[in-house]
Amino acid sequence: MKELFKQRQTQFAAYATVYIAVVVAILVLVNYIANKANVSYDSTTNKRYSLSEQTEKIVKNLKGDVTISYYDKSRGFQAARDLLSRYENLSNKVKVKFVDVDKDPLTVRAAGVRTVPATVVESGLKRDEAKSVTEEEITGAFIRVLKEGVRNVCFATGLGEHSPDETGSSGLSAGKEVAEKSNYKSRAISLLETSDIPADCTVLVVGGPRRDYPEALANAIKIYVEKGGKALFLVDPPLQGLSNDIAPNPELWKVLNSWGVSSTDELVLDTSGAGRFFRMGPEIPLVTAYDPHPIVRDLKETALAMPLARPLEVKSPTGQATVEKLFSSAANAYAKNVNAIKGEVRIDQDKDKKGPFVLGVAGTFKTGKENNNGRFVVIGTSTFAMNGYINFGGNRDFFGNALNWLAADEDLISIRPKDPEDRRIQVTRSQMNLLVWFTLIILPLTVVAFGVSVWWKRR
Repeated sequence: MKELFKQRQTQFAAYATVYIAVVVAILVLVNYIANKANVSYDSTTNKRYSLSEQTEKIVKNLKGDVTISYYDKSRGFQAARDLLSRYENLSNKVKVKFVDVDKDPLTVRAAGVRTVPATVVESGLKRDEAKSVTEEEITGAFIRVLKEGVRNVCFATGLGEHSPDETGSSGLSAGKEVAEKSNYKSRAISLLETSDIPADCTVLVVGGPRRDYPEALANAIKIYVEKGGKALFLVDPPLQGLSNDIAPNPELWKVLNSWGVSSTDELVLDTSGAGRFFRMGPEIPLVTAYDPHPIVRDLKETALAMPLARPLEVKSPTGQATVEKLFSSAANAYAKNVNAIKGEVRIDQDKDKKGPFVLGVAGTFKTGKENNNGRFVVIGTSTFAMNGYINFGGNRDFFGNALNWLAADEDLISIRPKDPEDRRIQVTRSQMNLLVWFTLIILPLTVVAFGVSVWWKRR
């Protein structure tokens, strides 16, 4: 035996056996740790392969178990596995099941699934089906099964407000879609057909009225908020000489003044030049600095576009209402009286007021009843929420956050899932020809020339 162990072949075999055992042990340990702690790094610029803050906030704060069931043929599982596993990794309360529709048709029929692929989210006795395998749809299904009761967003119409059913650039259909993806039901209500705001309206949206509100209607909105209602006011400056003139709306402003919010008939013009990167003129102020309020807390690194905005003023808290600033224009913005605007807009630095100007505020009205305070948000423009601008920067997120805060759904306030970033390179015909010549002719000939040169020297 001593002679056997002294042989080189025996020693080599022993060493190899030990090495193999160590390597196998390390691999087993690494796989065990990886299985228990799934860690990944997303290096894409828009975090395409990471879940949004809103999704993380909802999933990590689950109080009960949630099951995600994916119904499809087995060959389609992998396409959904990457996304669904991210939900499962966020919380041990989330379980993901993959059901093969070919092998288990009875389970599919019992679940009421009619078309595949299908993604169903279940919590207790509540279930909801996502329309597609995307984070936005699946997170929306989470919200719908977790929230109790029905909450309605009512869009005011009848006095020139933007319509939530209008799909053109001046409509609010995209804002309506934002509301519905947060599990709110939405509908338009004609303020001319009712003396009171419907009691089932969780949030009332006054989206850019172009005609004056009568005193009775303005008072109805006042009573609605002061009894615990919630309202979002998008009030434009009274610009005249346009295709659709905007009335000054004194009765509506009388109500807002009683809560500590006032305004002047001026148009804010941004001379910082930040808008030139997006081909925007001074009449579209960009907002990049925010006050510490839950609505804008998660928008720190996102810009808002506030076209055709009027300046707002916040008075000292009086009575039962308190008001907080949300955001302001740049310091080198100017406010020009709308009556002085004739055709081309020109800034007079000696006469026009200099910024910064408050463009958005949020307030609370104390009703004296626990958990039943009125809430209101006032923005000095409605254009930012229109279909033509809502997809700029953080406009969509801000609109959704405002609705969530008004409805007391603070847990939903965050950055919403975004579509994958389009990173295609746009080239002209001459640039394309240059690219073809360089890659197919110049670069190969250069490699051949170096090869011939090396060969000639070595010859």
